[in-house]
Amino acid sequence: MTNKPQEATTRSNGGWWARLTRGLKKTASRLSDGIADIFARRRLDQQALDELEELLIMADLGVETAGELVAALKSRRFEGEVTDRAVREALAAEITALLEPVARPLVIPDRPRPYVILVAGVNGSGKTTTIAKFARDFTSQGLKVVLAAGDTFRAAAVEQLETWGKRLGVPVVAGAPKADAAAVAHDALARARREGADVLLVDTAGRLQNRDELMAELAKIVRVLGRQMPDAPHARILVMDATVGQNGLEQVRIFDETIALTGLVMTKLDGTAKGGVLVAAAQRFGLPIHAIGVGEGANDLRPFEARAFARALVGLEET
Repeated sequence: MTNKPQEATTRSNGGWWARLTRGLKKTASRLSDGIADIFARRRLDQQALDELEELLIMADLGVETAGELVAALKSRRFEGEVTDRAVREALAAEITALLEPVARPLVIPDRPRPYVILVAGVNGSGKTTTIAKFARDFTSQGLKVVLAAGDTFRAAAVEQLETWGKRLGVPVVAGAPKADAAAVAHDALARARREGADVLLVDTAGRLQNRDELMAELAKIVRVLGRQMPDAPHARILVMDATVGQNGLEQVRIFDETIALTGLVMTKLDGTAKGGVLVAAAQRFGLPIHAIGVGEGANDLRPFEARAFARALVGLEET
């Protein structure tokens, strides 16, 4: 590998841990308070387990994931009365085990060059901020980056990407307003190859997964890039807004069927009590989770670490 993920663990950055716990505060409060109410001086009996399963579902972990976690807790040996702390520790351990296989920061391999990354998502999910964060990370690692402004429907999106390009010293390939997004992606890849770039990041217009014509346009971008360069785009990332909760799982399914996703980024965890949806997405799809966002700025998007997320999710401190 030519580069290593920056800040691979939250433990090395106390500021990030503080932002993570603040970002997950709504979800953590729901879970920790609910668990405290359920296990106030009582045993881990079936009624308590049923109430816990309902609580996990309400936190958007999903029916299937909640059932698996409760079954795992039931198999553990708790002696006598169970404290809410013991339950949260056990839950954190089970969630960590579920998430660790999919916690994979986005790393650029030695080949091919350029490595083409397509970034998709619904309107307002945070695609441009995600692209800016990745571009900044890659340039700081000495990689040459090109950006493609494929959101040709919104002039503001192109301007935002161009602003980031100037700030980072990265070229941005853009077309005329409402130009064919596939043509912009084609031109950007041609330039990236001509100039010997290491990475091409392709922005795309936000689109709802139930708009067939827009999903077809996204598939066209993938086909055009693939004809120009074998296997491109090499990474196809969905930026998922955590505030939509379980509806986000349908987004993942449709985008995956359309462009064969290779990874996820989850944003806006700071604005929701539905942070458990990330666990549900991991359990259902098994796609790599590259990063999570707990704020509006690029500094609030960091590589995903399973254990830190799991502990913050259930309101436990870092250890």
